[in-house]
Formats: sequence, C-alpha cells, structure tokens
Amino acid sequence: MTAARPKTRTLVLAVASVAVALGFAAFVAVPAAKDWYQNRHDEASSYHSGKEAKRDRASVPRWLPDEARHIEYAMKTTGGDRLLKATLRSAALPAACKPHQPATPPRPPAIKPPWFPKHAEARTTARCDLYYAYMDGNTLYAWQANEDWTAANKG
Repeated sequence: MTAARPKTRTLVLAVASVAVALGFAAFVAVPAAKDWYQNRHDEASSYHSGKEAKRDRASVPRWLPDEARHIEYAMKTTGGDRLLKATLRSAALPAACKPHQPATPPRPPAIKPPWFPKHAEARTTARCDLYYAYMDGNTLYAWQANEDWTAANKG
C-alpha cells in the first residue's frame, strides 16, 4: 500500500504541473492570438514626403501636399479605414479641407497605432474629402472611416 502513494503523488503532481503549464500558455497565447487576429489586416508605412507617399500608395489621399514631411500612414487592407499624420509647412489645413459640420459627429479612428492620438475625434475641425482632420501646430492628423468610404464607393 505504501508503494501506491508515491505513484499517486507523482501522478497528481504531473497533472497539476500540466494544468499550470496549460493555464500559463493560455494566459500568454490567447491575448497574442486575439491581437494578431484583430490586426492582421493592418499595414503601416512611413515616408519622407507627401509626394513619395502618394507615389508609393494609391490609397494615400491626393489632397496631401507633395511638400508635406514626416508622413506616417496606416490602413486596413479589408476596407476604407485610414490614418495619416504629416508635418506641413504651416499650421493651415490643405486647400481641399473644409470646416467640419458639427451636426455630423466624427467617427473615431478604427486603427490605433502609437503615433496617432487617442480620442482624435474630439478635436476634429475639418473634413478633407472623406477624412476627418485637425491640426496640432504644423502637424496634420487625419483619418478616414470605413463606413464613410463604403458609402462613397457604393454603386
């Protein structure tokens, strides 16, 4: 009877060790898998100028000035969500931008890279084609919502 106890104790310890290892793996793997799944269609690029960005990607808005600098651009490949950050020569919005109509609430950005401000929709001052936008000094922040892009491209 004493020989059975060490085997039982070894079996219990082995089962407990496997359960702890599986629990730890799930704790690490599930968030990583969720992050990968949610962001697998995100792409991001950096450019020296607006001209370079527009030459590289047809989805970069044509209203972005060629002389804009330090361009950060992010997009989802599965729709029309886009983000744009650029340094302009002055604190003025590009000519294609019009004042945002307050009756139309801005849609928040769907992509969340570290270089784009949180709660940008609260600072919206303009619409540049389908993009919501605002200036922070000489830095332009703009984003396009998939819903707006889809509505504009129906047909």
